[in-house]
Amino acid sequence: MQDISSSQPKQAVVLLSGGLDSMVSAGIAREQGFAVNALTIDYNQRHRRELDAAAEIARVIGAERHVVLPLDLRRFGGSALTDDIAVPKEGVGEEIPVTYVPARNLVFLSLTLAWAEAIGAADIFIGVNALDYSGYPDCRPEFISAFEDIATLATKAGDEGTKLRIHAPLQFKTKADIAREADRLGLNPGMSWSCYDPQPDGNACGLCDSCRLRKAGFADAGLVDPTPYAA
Repeated sequence: MQDISSSQPKQAVVLLSGGLDSMVSAGIAREQGFAVNALTIDYNQRHRRELDAAAEIARVIGAERHVVLPLDLRRFGGSALTDDIAVPKEGVGEEIPVTYVPARNLVFLSLTLAWAEAIGAADIFIGVNALDYSGYPDCRPEFISAFEDIATLATKAGDEGTKLRIHAPLQFKTKADIAREADRLGLNPGMSWSCYDPQPDGNACGLCDSCRLRKAGFADAGLVDPTPYAA
């Protein structure tokens, strides 16, 4: 008799912000045969347009579930994305920019881990990138590796012998590589949203770090970015 359970896809939780990187990460999870459970954190961010993008991406990739979890980080502030601080438009610098949200990926991965354990998933996907990014410390490979160890120590599943895996498939890819991956996977990059400071007319600003990195990546890849930019 065939073991029906063995034919079922493995469950994975994908941290889906709505940005390009998270979209490609979700696409890779699907390509690897995982059933995608998408988690989007509504942290009352300035660029709330990405929440709509996350919903569209989850629909297109066929996520089994898409949970949008409210977490109002404006109560903490401390970032241009969660406080009344102007988003810098001068270009990517050497210092960690004010768009860094304190401990965001640590907090978000903890919530992702909690849902993964609740549904019996041993695999988590996150679209962090350590090459073409703004210098955020919670995008470094050392952090991802350390959190994977923490995931085993901090959970009942880990205590019972389940190896919890944090997949960061874009960790060492350039933004151009990521744009090419979106194209290879057949994902429309226009579904995703990267701009930190959406304009009143709905266009991306074109000048924040995230816009600059995205535009340069598509240009380097020789691909068209359908995002409407104000500049």
